[in-house]
Amino acid sequence: MKRFRPHALVLLTGAAFLAGAAATAQTSAPAQPAPAQSQAADEAKVLARVDGEPITALDLEIAAQDLGDRLPAMADAQRQDYLIGYVIDLRLGAKAARAAKVDAAPDFERRLAYYRDKVLLDEYLQRQVEQAVTPEAAKALYDETMKNLKPEDEVRARHILVENEEDAKKVVARIEAGEDFAKVAGEMSKDPGSAKEGGDLGYFTKDRMVKEFAEAAFALAPGKVSAPVKSQFGWHVIKVEDKREKPLPTFDEVKEQVEAYLARKAQQDLILALRKDAKIERLDKADGAKPGEKPAEGATPAEPKKN
Repeated sequence: MKRFRPHALVLLTGAAFLAGAAATAQTSAPAQPAPAQSQAADEAKVLARVDGEPITALDLEIAAQDLGDRLPAMADAQRQDYLIGYVIDLRLGAKAARAAKVDAAPDFERRLAYYRDKVLLDEYLQRQVEQAVTPEAAKALYDETMKNLKPEDEVRARHILVENEEDAKKVVARIEAGEDFAKVAGEMSKDPGSAKEGGDLGYFTKDRMVKEFAEAAFALAPGKVSAPVKSQFGWHVIKVEDKREKPLPTFDEVKEQVEAYLARKAQQDLILALRKDAKIERLDKADGAKPGEKPAEGATPAEPKKN
């Protein structure tokens, strides 16, 4: 199951859900473990021991979640080997730290309590996310969002970028004489990104381009070539290949973003509700406001005592 980094704590992605079906065994067949039992057995599988203490598959899963993006990309066998080594080092280091009485430091218990609270919050938020991020909720949000989106016009165009107006006029003359636009772009365009593609910029909406370029491109009919157009980048000669309404993204294309939004909203709503119902005193603020709240109307900072 995918995990979510919680709250203002950073969100990663949408939730994944496990779907299970009970296996129906024939009376002559050996009994099969239920999915939950099988999963528990897998998690409890001992993969290594350190001074007699077992390291299980669940230990590796917890370590992988903790490492997150810091875990190098590698094949499954290498990943398992890396994680086993990591947990071995963790166990040995912790044992050495206890022998050195690191846990007797004055602030150790306080720090331990902090990390316990953090893990509890992470798990609690994860459960809330799993309830909120369902396929039905994601599809409903997508459908509602699509209803309110207005189609945007976009064009597909090629261009040839040169340094001055004289060179731009030479480009126009060559095109008008019948030379292929893409061929001339490959020879003369100073745009390194599009020159090797025959000047092709693909489809774009008006807001994607600088004003002068966009106005010229959207004013052209498909198949037409512009007069030289000056922008902050130089001089352009533009050919419009096609015009269309920008297609709206499919649900599959934006599913992860939709799930991420639902997860973030579920986390934020929960935290705000917890704050609202709690008695929070901010002793660093003279007005006593809760975190993120404005002071009560008419409230003023406390005045110092007068001697």
